[in-house]
Amino acid sequence: MSVTTLVFDAYGTLFDVAGAARLASGDPAGAALAGRWPRLADDWRRKQLEYTWQRAMTGCHVPFDRVTADALDWAMEAQGIADPALRDLLMSLYARLPCFAEVPEVLARLKATGYRLAILSNGTPAWLDGMVAASGLAGVFDAVLSVEAVRLYKPAWQVYDLVQKRLHVAPQRVLFVSANGWDIAGAGRFGFATAWVNRADAPVDRLPHRPVHVVKSLAELPRCLT
Repeated sequence: MSVTTLVFDAYGTLFDVAGAARLASGDPAGAALAGRWPRLADDWRRKQLEYTWQRAMTGCHVPFDRVTADALDWAMEAQGIADPALRDLLMSLYARLPCFAEVPEVLARLKATGYRLAILSNGTPAWLDGMVAASGLAGVFDAVLSVEAVRLYKPAWQVYDLVQKRLHVAPQRVLFVSANGWDIAGAGRFGFATAWVNRADAPVDRLPHRPVHVVKSLAELPRCLT
């Protein structure tokens, strides 16, 4: 059965999760991040994901902006940084993360080819809409789906089921694209074909439902559709 719909994860796949810390380090208010922003970005992202999984397992859901703020507080304390103004700057930048350089051209080409495109993300609707607009991607997607509709985080199966319910498409006609190995595993278990964007040249996660395709960037994605 041929693919008709491409569904993209947002964070780390379309949008650069290190972008907020990197941009803040170049701002006068971010002087404390000089030489330290990569570590802060890594800690921030790791704790963000850990908190989504823990909240999903315990049924203590809060929206992604709250999870992200909690993770940032931990990461800043780990770096010995106590600066409310810098915290505010980092959070505002995270709400408008930049997309990766190849994203606009690749998505435009896929859209022109006739594929339906969608986002499925842990992000809040407001954050997702803001990032899409700021990156000039408004009008590209047929749907922007947030986990807030089910109040669970990936890789809960109810999240992937949003694609089937909202787009009325069989899982076998979906190619799910993510830079997160655990997300690929969850989507594969649900029945989607998957493409892992392995930007860091990392090993494949030791999880069931390994990726069908592996690419270094979205620029390689069209070859997965031939």
